[in-house]
Amino acid sequence: RQDWSSERTPVTISAENSDLPGASTVDELYYDPYSVELNMNPYPVFARMREEAPLYYNDKHDFYALSRFDDVNKAVIDHDTFISGRGALLEIIKSGMEIPPGTLIFEDPPIHNIHRNLLSRMFTPRKVLALEPQIREFTARCLDPLVGSGRFDFVNDLGEQMPMRVIGMLLGIPEEHQRRVADHGEATLMNEQIDLLATGEVFAEFIDYRTEHPSDDIMTDLLTAEFTDETGTVRRLRRDELLMYLTVVATAGAETTTRLIGWAGKTLADYPDQRRELAENPGLIPQAIEEILRWEPPALQIARYVNRDVSYYGQTVPEGSAMLMLVGAANRDHRRFPPDGDVFDIHREQRSHMTFGAGTHFCMGNALARLEGRIALEEILKRFPEWDVDWANAAPSQTAAVRGWQAMPTFVS
Repeated sequence: RQDWSSERTPVTISAENSDLPGASTVDELYYDPYSVELNMNPYPVFARMREEAPLYYNDKHDFYALSRFDDVNKAVIDHDTFISGRGALLEIIKSGMEIPPGTLIFEDPPIHNIHRNLLSRMFTPRKVLALEPQIREFTARCLDPLVGSGRFDFVNDLGEQMPMRVIGMLLGIPEEHQRRVADHGEATLMNEQIDLLATGEVFAEFIDYRTEHPSDDIMTDLLTAEFTDETGTVRRLRRDELLMYLTVVATAGAETTTRLIGWAGKTLADYPDQRRELAENPGLIPQAIEEILRWEPPALQIARYVNRDVSYYGQTVPEGSAMLMLVGAANRDHRRFPPDGDVFDIHREQRSHMTFGAGTHFCMGNALARLEGRIALEEILKRFPEWDVDWANAAPSQTAAVRGWQAMPTFVS
């Protein structure tokens, strides 16, 4: 079993071990975005990339990568040069597959803006904040039976359940059916790019029911909303479009929040003094969530198709290339987060990070993810102010697109 307990586990290893997955020689700078092991602690490699190769090229997988904050931020916003319509995951871009219509995260303006404006009604501040009592009540139901047991798993006991349940709450799906939605989300992510573009049939019966029985909920709102599409036609969403949108929103939003909760457990175990501050002063929890998001982003990179030649550091990236914007590297760039971005500090001066992206694809669910993270930490720290990770049973998720923990069990007191 891999020892995951050390944040500073080296990822550049000696030449005689260079046949290990994700390995590199001491002198070689190599980043493999498909290596689950490397992606659990890529930061020593990212630090070298920022200083030695701010425009990095990987000839094995044929992609370029940007690692400095300013470069990543500007590139993500430049949707004319770096387009989403060929996919936002490296493997999808390289496959050349045709992207099904309605896959919001794989769309470019102006059609992306039309669909985003329509779906953003799911995430208004009023609707998000209105969920707080329900989210807190569900969190308490998950945690209360564990008090006195001496054990708590950040992922299996809470993190994998809460976010999909919250999507169900948002959409008005009855609680007895929300578990099925949560199971679908986990299966979707484990199959990554194939099922990410699934049909969304898990939501079908609820769409059909609300079509016949309208109510005051977001599902009904989405079914009845009229909009002007890219052809100038005023219409409502087709059933297949709505199924696709709901799948993308539910999967992308829920799984990243699951990973956030897992990383919170690991990070605060590594920094018990800061965890103690949070237990004593819960008012610090929102800024702690922000620092955890910066420190351990669930998605390490944003992939884009290069739509026209572009130059960085005296080199030309040709049209047709794949570019990775390394969120995880940008988030620790000392130029943006002085004096040292590799220091975890809940008292750090708040500056925007790249975990939720930027520009036209800025995460619609960011306020909801922050709310869920805050409630999770508040309720966990009330019951379990101290914990140590059970490293013998901790397990990383075997996905490259969204990295984190499949199990984050702890001994609690």
